Parts: sequence; structure tokens; C-alpha cells
Amino acid sequence: MNFLLALLPILTVLTLMLVFRTGSHQAGFAGWAVGLVIAFLAFGLDGQVLWVSQVKSLLVTLNVLLVIWPALFLYHLVDQAGGIRAMAAELENLMPDRGWLSIIQAWMLSAVVENLSGFGLPIAITSPMLMALGVAPVTAVAATAIGHTWAVTMSGMALAFRTLVDVTGSDAGVLFPTTALLLGIVVVLSGLAVSFVLKQQKHWWRVILLGVIVAAAQYFAGLLGLIPVASFAAAIVGILGGIVLCRCPRGWHPKERPVPAFFTGVLSYGFLILVMVVVIAIKPLNQLLSGVTWTLSFPEVMTRSGYTTAAGNGYLFRFLIHPGTLIFLTILFALLVVPRIKNLPIGKVRPALKLTTRAAIPASLGTLFMIALASLMEHTGMTLQIAQGLSQLVGLVYPLFSPLVGMVGAFATGSNTNSNVLFGAMQKGVAQLLAISPIVLLAAQTVGGSLGSMIAPAKLAVGSTTTGLKGREGEVLRITLPIGIGIVLLVGVVALLISLN
Repeated sequence: MNFLLALLPILTVLTLMLVFRTGSHQAGFAGWAVGLVIAFLAFGLDGQVLWVSQVKSLLVTLNVLLVIWPALFLYHLVDQAGGIRAMAAELENLMPDRGWLSIIQAWMLSAVVENLSGFGLPIAITSPMLMALGVAPVTAVAATAIGHTWAVTMSGMALAFRTLVDVTGSDAGVLFPTTALLLGIVVVLSGLAVSFVLKQQKHWWRVILLGVIVAAAQYFAGLLGLIPVASFAAAIVGILGGIVLCRCPRGWHPKERPVPAFFTGVLSYGFLILVMVVVIAIKPLNQLLSGVTWTLSFPEVMTRSGYTTAAGNGYLFRFLIHPGTLIFLTILFALLVVPRIKNLPIGKVRPALKLTTRAAIPASLGTLFMIALASLMEHTGMTLQIAQGLSQLVGLVYPLFSPLVGMVGAFATGSNTNSNVLFGAMQKGVAQLLAISPIVLLAAQTVGGSLGSMIAPAKLAVGSTTTGLKGREGEVLRITLPIGIGIVLLVGVVALLISLN
């Protein structure tokens, strides 16, 4: 009985978003409210447990929002100046093979945009480019939705990954290699799926070769300590590799010189990468900046039912090396320095802020309530109850289904980050009960959440706005759903094999 009651808040979120198509902020609030009632009536919630769990959740939420808002603002600032479109146009100028170009745009360029913005914009921005190459609207949206999924977990300064680390108390350095391994499989499979959807199967060997190169780039970037920019760096490697692998006619050469807006985009995001590398690579500097920290300490709390949460600190902020701080420095660079370099264009602050606010407020509220619900469930033993129930149902084959759980979470909430918040602690609990490595299940969780982006109605709805497909997302879903399920099950098989070793 308690197992079903503990599941009810999550089922509320899923039902509202899947059946009634409510936004993540509305569904998150409803799930939190249901969780509050159930926790009080069936799991012994009291005032002290409520206070501790919710203040802890606010700290984690603040960490997430400090990345979302500056990242979106920087994107819109550069986009207003034409920087995003100029970089895409330059890619087309360098790749005369339109079939191969369509694959690279849907697979790698969309991944670059995902790292810069997210929120369905990779689909919205890249799909019209495919249509300009003669690709049908439904096919264009489907190919882009599939193509960018490999980059979602590590995009936006590895936001979804870092959130999973925070809500589960994991070590990022320990979790990353397994996550990168599974994502490497997704890189190759998503590329092959894109070539199939675009009817460009003849490029299969190029896709496999480039996929392996991109997967390796992401893996080794993370091992070097560059986890926040591993996906972005890998996507850039993918574009450069795509140019090298392109079949160019004899005597061909680029016909156009890059427009000034191209350099605006390259300089702005190049500065961000440079700052990140400097902060991470120069160890004395990293240690100095990391010394500036802030957190809150919390006492041990126990529910009326006897479930205890040990005393400890909340999320530890390292403000001077926080991704949000580094993005803010990049914004200052873009506003103050870029326009002085040969009069390069840059967007206006007020319109960029308006566009940022429009996208970020619903996402922020959804994140707030999802994290609040997850923390409430963790501190009242509801998460443990779900973990115990699932471990008894499927036993040691559970790793096969763990990425599917992540995919369902992203499908419902429209966010890999929210999926990790909802299910991260539960996945860790199942691993502990089954005596298997939590690392495997957590990696599978976030990779499954990444794959969920290709079927998430919220992202498909945003992505369809620029292609004339508003209200026809179901046509796209009929293409992406079987592909998504196929890839996620293959990832599950790999996760199961790893867990058995």
C-alpha cells in the first residue's frame, strides 16, 4: 500500500503532463501538493522535516537557476546579432554535399545549439535549415529531435548531469566515465537513426567513424576535468570532423567570406570555453577560487514514523568557479569587448532579457516544484519505499529498465534535469537494495533522460513552432518514438551487462 502511495505524486506529474498536457510548472506544483498531503497522512511528515527538506531543495534549485538564466540570456544576445544563424550559414558554405550536410546539421549543429540554449530551441533553430535543403517539415523536426539527444545530459555546462550528482550525493568524477560510455553508444546510434530518417544511409560509414570520434572527444574531455564543456567540445569536434569527411568536388573552395556576426558567435562562446578551461586546468587558480564557498548546515530530522535523515550540509556553492559565474563573465565580454572588435554586432540587452524571461520563468517554476517534491520524498522515506517496491518486482534485471525510467521522466517533464531530480534518488536506492553499482543505474538514468528529449511533447511543441507544424507533433512522435525506445533498450542491455560484471 505504501509503495502505491509513494508513487502517487510522481504519477500525478506524469498524468497531468501526458494526458492533460499541462506545463511542467503546473504539474510540478500539483505533484508537490499531492506529495505533501501523502507525506503528512501516511509517512509521518512534521514541520521540522518539511522545513529542512524544502530549504535544501531551494539551495539545489538556486544552483540550477544560476545556470539557466545566464545561459539563455547569452544565447539570445548572440542570436539577436545574427551570430547563431551566421555560424550555421558558414557550415553550409563549407560542405557542398547537401546529404551529408543535412546529417551534420541535424546531428551535430543541433547539439551545439543544445549546449548553448536547450529548451527545444535546437529543434526550432535547426529544422528550418534542413527544410531549406529540401527536407520535409515532419522529417526535419524528427531528424533534429533525434540528432541532438546525445548532447542533452552534458549540455548547458552539464546541468542535468550536475543536478543528478547534487540530488544523489554522487561523485561527478566517478559517475562521468560510465555516463560517457553509454552516451558514446547513443552518439553513434542517434547518428545512424538520423541518416535513416533523412534517407541518407549511404553515409553510414562516415556516421559510425565520426560518432566514435565524437564519443571519444566527449569521454576524454571529461577525464581531463572539462565535464562542463565536454559535450560542447565534442559537438565542435563533430562539426569539424564533418567538414573533413565531406566529399568535395575537385577544385571546390568556399565561395563566401564569413559575415561579422559569425565572429560574434565564435568569439562569445569561444571566450566561455577559454575561461572554463583556464579555471579548470590551472590547478593553483582553481584551488584559490574554490576556497570561496557558502552553504547551510541542517540538523538531523526524523518523521513521526521514525524515518531519519542525518545532519549535514546543503548544496555547497563555489561561486567563483560556478558555471553561472563564468557565463556571466562571458556576457560582460560579449557586451563590452566584442562590439569594440572591428565593430562586430551584438544584441540589445532589453530584448534579450525579455526573450530570456519568457522562456526561463516556466522552466524555473517547474524546476522549483520538481526539486521540492524530490527532496520531500527523500526526507520522508517515500523514495526508499518506491525503490524497495521496484527491486522486489524486477530484481537483478532492473538495469535493463533503468534508462527507460529516465526516458519516461523526460517525456513527461520535458527535461532531462527534472527527470534526474524525480528519479535519481530512487535509482540509487534500487541499486543499494539490489547490491549493484549505483553508478550504473545513475548513468543509465541520465542517458535515458537525454534520449527522452526526442519524444518529449514539450520540446517537440517548441521545436515545431518554426516549421509550421504546431499541433502536428503527433506525426513527429510516430517517427521518433520507436527509434527512441529501440535506442533506450539497447542502452539498457549494456547497463545490464555492466552491472553483472
